[in-house]
Amino acid sequence: MPDFSSDELLRYARHLTLAEVGVAGQAKLRDARVLLVGAGGLGSPAALYLAAAGVGTLGIVDSDVVDLSNLQRQILHDTPSTGEAKTASAARRIAALNPHVHVVPFNERLTAANAREIIRPFDIVVDGSDNFPTRYLVNDACVFEHKPLVYGSILRFEGQLSLFGVAGGPCYRCLFSEPPPAELVPSCADAGVLGVLPGIVGSLQALEAIKWIVGIGDSAAGRLVLFDALQLRFREIAVRRDPACVVCGEHPTVTELIDYEAFCQVGDFMNAATDDVEVTAKVLASSLQDASPPFVLDVRQSWEFALASIPGSHLIPLNELPARLADVPRHQPVVTVCHHGARSLGARDLLLRAGFPGVRSLAGGVDAWAEEVDPAMRRY
Repeated sequence: MPDFSSDELLRYARHLTLAEVGVAGQAKLRDARVLLVGAGGLGSPAALYLAAAGVGTLGIVDSDVVDLSNLQRQILHDTPSTGEAKTASAARRIAALNPHVHVVPFNERLTAANAREIIRPFDIVVDGSDNFPTRYLVNDACVFEHKPLVYGSILRFEGQLSLFGVAGGPCYRCLFSEPPPAELVPSCADAGVLGVLPGIVGSLQALEAIKWIVGIGDSAAGRLVLFDALQLRFREIAVRRDPACVVCGEHPTVTELIDYEAFCQVGDFMNAATDDVEVTAKVLASSLQDASPPFVLDVRQSWEFALASIPGSHLIPLNELPARLADVPRHQPVVTVCHHGARSLGARDLLLRAGFPGVRSLAGGVDAWAEEVDPAMRRY
């Protein structure tokens, strides 16, 4: 019998009672090494339930700090931890929940340069990231290192879940061979997310990891599980390994980690230099000092505008813009603005179709303005 302390026997009593888990299964959990990519919405419930279950070693990769806007869904953190590194906040919370869990924090971005080295010592990876470059990076690194990957994603009221990288099963690229155009991908900050949704999907990710470690039940491998929170409905799509997959197929053409920001065209979209489409924050700040400054059109919602706005900007929410074109001057240049730059590109296209000349979008939105021009601006 594995050498469990009396505290562990009492702590895991409900697991030990389950015939499918028992002492042997709990020992597997104690010996397991799980890497969690992201300590945000999905990572919060996943980390808490993996720690509570008794996973012996939990690695957490996240370079971000806790922000007040996180706390609507990121239950791993609390108000006093605002401004603290998420890895530090997570380690403290997990230690309070289960001191038998060894937390390995990686307070850094996962990149092509470090991903394989970070992933290699772990048995399974739980992806709680919120962007396509990281998802493709994690997938490819897991394929190369022969690690199973628990995938989850959320947006607005919908979530997805699957298990990739098991023997004979598909990888993430078998399902999504190419990323969608960056300008068509809304972030949770732009599109919103119901706070409880990541709690549901992240908990399912923890469940999949625990089942895989213990070796029980039917996994989500070969299935994409879709959850609709508004309809309270689950459905699933069969996913098969693609023989032509560029990473895990019969003749792979991607055999090493690449530049995933370039692959997903994020760099071109979010960091575009001044041109006919976008203008950088620094260039906009300079042009606002001109004798004939541009008309800055903020297309976010009124509550976002109240949190942070560029001085002198004018608010017309994107959903109201078609009916309020008369409020936008045609005699001066227009710069559209939103949170990160996606909605403002849509507003730019709308204005161009309506015959407005010289319309550009602020690359990176007010978030870029806060970073490059006004560090005192409140970020959300």
